[in-house]
Amino acid sequence: MAERRSPTIRRRRLGAELRRLREAAGVTIEVVAERLECSQSKISRIETGHTTATVRDVRDMITIYGIVGAESEDLLQIAREARQKGWWASYSTVLTSAYVGFEAAAGSIRAYEQQVVPGLLQTEDYAKAMIRSARPDITAEEVEQRVRVRLSRQSLLSQDDPIDVWVVLDETVVSRPVGGDEVMRGQLKRLVEAADQPNVTIQILPFDVGAHAGMDGTFTILDFPEPGDPPVVYAENATGGLFLEKVEELQKYAFIFDHIRAAAIRPEDSVALIASLAEEPLWKWRQRGFA
Repeated sequence: MAERRSPTIRRRRLGAELRRLREAAGVTIEVVAERLECSQSKISRIETGHTTATVRDVRDMITIYGIVGAESEDLLQIAREARQKGWWASYSTVLTSAYVGFEAAAGSIRAYEQQVVPGLLQTEDYAKAMIRSARPDITAEEVEQRVRVRLSRQSLLSQDDPIDVWVVLDETVVSRPVGGDEVMRGQLKRLVEAADQPNVTIQILPFDVGAHAGMDGTFTILDFPEPGDPPVVYAENATGGLFLEKVEELQKYAFIFDHIRAAAIRPEDSVALIASLAEEPLWKWRQRGFA
């Protein structure tokens, strides 16, 4: 698999390498900050990947750690790549987290969704309706920008080296008519079409399973093709979400996903259910039931 050179993941890798080298050299953050004449928080944010380091900063840091030759050049090249702009940079006013940058570098995604269709699988009309309802505080222009970002992300599914996506949808997702009857039917048909791709797997977690392992909330596990880039879990919320990277956190969410996947309807049966709902939606039946 070709490496996905997202600036976000390069910045993360660079930070992890710089921290490893500093600790191996027995140098404290305080010493590095003093030598670079900057704050300790800046060094800490570089090492955690929250701040993009300049090439000069990286050169100065690895000099302190005694790194020379090919390893030095490799790190400086990563630093240059980390400072490049991803296509999503022009939408920085409407993006509230680094998720898109991580997604662009991922080789595979495992996700559990409780309320809405994942962005990678949304139709344009569904995306507009969902964003307008979920974010009544933003302008029409911001809605359009968010939709454009969402649609641009979907190229990951069809590019030469497509991302592998395994999604478990709570039955709520296919039962609520976001955008009304026509929009939702179109969205359901889109899910059926997407599931026909070899790199996309969709399962439905039915109501009748009762309580289950994913009741704490929606999450996404992103795995990366390079050994030096460990997985990350993204737990979404209204303010942008939380990234989890500790080994025990990754293990916990992998465990939860496996349990959700086992409890869900098999992929082929899930697709058949979604196709039937596009013809005879649950919301139509429930309207008749409450009439």
